Amino acid sequence: MERVKLKVLIKFLGPIAKDDLEVKVKNGKELKKIIKNNLEKKWVKSVGVAVNGKLVKDLDKIKSGDVISVLPPVCGG
Repeated sequence: MERVKLKVLIKFLGPIAKDDLEVKVKNGKELKKIIKNNLEKKWVKSVGVAVNGKLVKDLDKIKSGDVISVLPPVCGG
């Protein structure tokens, strides 16, 4: 039996400057790959990720309808 696809919205915030993406994925691993493939190389290792406004370390518990925010690194002054 094929696993149901989860529909999520990916928002790329701040200077990442990419259009939002609505995607269907099987799991967090697939979502992570999509995010990585849509980032410029300079952002891949330094971004943070939030699910529905809450910072997360992994994407294992995503659900259909979640909003995934890709956050640039924070700089202070």
